[in-house]
Amino acid sequence: QLGAIDDIFADLQKGSPMDRLVCGDVGFGKTEVAMRAAFPTVMSGGQVAIVAPTTLLSRQHFHTFKARFAGMPVLVRQLSRLVSTAEANSTREGIRNGQIDIVIGTHALLGKKIDFRNLTLLVIDEEQHFGVAHKERLKQLRSDVHVLTLTATPIPRTLQMAFSGVKELSLIATPPVDRLAVRTFVMPFDPVVTREAILREHHRGGQCFYVCPRILDLPDVERFLTDWVPEVKIVTAHGRMPPSQLEDVMSAFYDGAYDV
Repeated sequence: QLGAIDDIFADLQKGSPMDRLVCGDVGFGKTEVAMRAAFPTVMSGGQVAIVAPTTLLSRQHFHTFKARFAGMPVLVRQLSRLVSTAEANSTREGIRNGQIDIVIGTHALLGKKIDFRNLTLLVIDEEQHFGVAHKERLKQLRSDVHVLTLTATPIPRTLQMAFSGVKELSLIATPPVDRLAVRTFVMPFDPVVTREAILREHHRGGQCFYVCPRILDLPDVERFLTDWVPEVKIVTAHGRMPPSQLEDVMSAFYDGAYDV
């Protein structure tokens, strides 16, 4: 992580636009790297745009950045469909006149209506989830802007660009020191153990994902969980739901409205 941060600082001081890919597993601290790149950019008078593929992820980044830069002269705003029209218009105006230092959003940030006063750093999270039109728009923004791409799963094209030297590559191969190891248990199905595991997580203020192989199984699984673990609030989500509904469900889960 420190190596990636040093690489980025060296790039920012070069005088030519940076194009760096930071590759690391989930929870290895890529967002921290992005925040450390954003701070000197803002302090030297530039604007930072952070583009995430989903409303939920952009919202998560917004809360992280806002908490991190609280009490500092850095104005952080978000732009996505979760934001009211009035707030979105005020954010666009702030981007235009340079009042907003860091803006975090979905592909809404790539719209023609967005006009940055002094965009200096563009952070793209999980680039592989964006469509061709969005990527073309990103290319237009790129010519004279520092670009930092964060990913846990780079697509072959991006990797090829990194290996051929078109993009610089930083690998975060180790998790932060204080991160607990992930423990995996494999065993025959047992409703009592399932109940115990979910309740243990629930009582310590955590949440659970219960993953099923088929969408058809979801109603049965939901019934099973309702019968066996009536203490928790359950919500179902799957890939055939309309995207906006799926995001609403995940957003409510993120807010703690549901336990499982």
